[in-house]
Amino acid sequence: MCKDHRHCGGGSDHRKRLEKLKGLAKALHGPPRWEIIEIIGEGELTTGEIREEMEERGYELSQPGLYYHLSELKEAGIIEVSGYLEEGMGAPEKKWVLKKRKIVIDLLGEDKT
Repeated sequence: MCKDHRHCGGGSDHRKRLEKLKGLAKALHGPPRWEIIEIIGEGELTTGEIREEMEERGYELSQPGLYYHLSELKEAGIIEVSGYLEEGMGAPEKKWVLKKRKIVIDLLGEDKT
């Protein structure tokens, strides 16, 4: 039995890094999410623009389906809402940007960012 938990994965730093890695793996699971990242690229796109581009690429996502993928990417810190586009009397449409272009995993836990 491990007494100090530094080597068995029981330490809080280990758990935090593992949870972060799990969240990233979950967020990046599946081609639609990689497509969304590629579509957003260096720009800023509305949800509607992302949906249109996904359809052009052969993905038939309902609005709730697209929001599910966007929320998973947002939850993992990969994308973020950069603003809102207000048109007419309807609800404002979200605009999305990449929050992270690269993901670095420090296996020794020395990166405290």
